[in-house]
Amino acid sequence: MAKGLTAAELRGLSRSELDRKVGELKEELFGLRFSNATGQLESHGRLRAVRKDIARIYTVLTERELGITTDPDAEEVNA
Repeated sequence: MAKGLTAAELRGLSRSELDRKVGELKEELFGLRFSNATGQLESHGRLRAVRKDIARIYTVLTERELGITTDPDAEEVNA
């Protein structure tokens, strides 16, 4: 998984790609939480980074819904 996704990178992705990334990150977060609960987690910083990446994706999706940024999918349809 990529280290620290940036909002600029995420804004260039389509809705389906963002949904796929959220799914992957949520699975990783589940695994990290499970490892943490069993005492096997060595890197607690990754937990925080994954949570922030998920929040960053949801922020980009909300920006699109509110019309703050443009949706790359919509530009392809209008072209």
